[in-house]
Amino acid sequence: MKRPILAVNNLRKKYGDVIAVDGVSLEIYPGEVFGILGPNGAGKTTTLECIEGLRVPTAGTITVDGLHPIKDRALLRKTLGVQLQRSALPEVMLVKEALALISAWKGVPVPGQLIRRFGLEELKNKQYGQLSTGQKRRVELALALIGAPKLVVLDEPTAGVDVQGRAQLHEAIRGLKAEGITLILATHDMAEAESLCDRIAILIGGKLATLGTPEQLTAASKAQTRIIIRTRHGSLLGQGNIQKATYLRESEGFAYWLCKDTAPAVMELLGEAIRADDPVEDLRVERPSLEERFLEIVQGGESA
Repeated sequence: MKRPILAVNNLRKKYGDVIAVDGVSLEIYPGEVFGILGPNGAGKTTTLECIEGLRVPTAGTITVDGLHPIKDRALLRKTLGVQLQRSALPEVMLVKEALALISAWKGVPVPGQLIRRFGLEELKNKQYGQLSTGQKRRVELALALIGAPKLVVLDEPTAGVDVQGRAQLHEAIRGLKAEGITLILATHDMAEAESLCDRIAILIGGKLATLGTPEQLTAASKAQTRIIIRTRHGSLLGQGNIQKATYLRESEGFAYWLCKDTAPAVMELLGEAIRADDPVEDLRVERPSLEERFLEIVQGGESA
């Protein structure tokens, strides 16, 4: 069994009488893209800051590749890369100056490979404040990767980025995973998390509400699977004799059905279309989304 690259055990963090993180435990394994989700105030940022060595936990333990985030801070910078939600770079700092600064801090040469990989050659002589949001995110990701860290924390990496920029950053994240780099992704974008993450932890009120693969989390949803089907003559536009699914509505010739057990429902619908001599032109099956499951947990205060 793989040894976790990150182990968090019963992490607690208090600010006065306020408990920001309350007994969170989790393990992240090499090569994973691990998502951390939660509403505002759930404890995501505090948890990440404790992992990064920016906050001292009130109780509990954290090890990053065997290192203590506070005691081994100098060694940790060689293992851990961080892309913060908000950069602390001065607006007037040139991109090449930022690259040189972080490279010096990590004790490595300025990484020409990262400059080429993220298309920073044309940005090197621009001030950070002159960059678009997408360009800033590319620069910040490159800075986080200086020194070839084993674990990279990405805090809202695509916030405020346009569609093209998001696609580029998502492709970069998939490329990093393919190279064996472990990533922690904190995001409010449910579709992003569902697409990119191998496993996801949802924090609510400082506690770990649930943890699992996107498929495991959505499978636990109370929402039903949607079957969307269009036939040439519209024989399925209505409940009729279907027992395994419930008719929901019609839209532009598509019949929308809900079911709890997908395979029997699809087979019954197809069988009905065949009996009606009504060719099927389109068929889609949509399981409950991560966003639907997330809202169930947040609004219902449940844990799993």
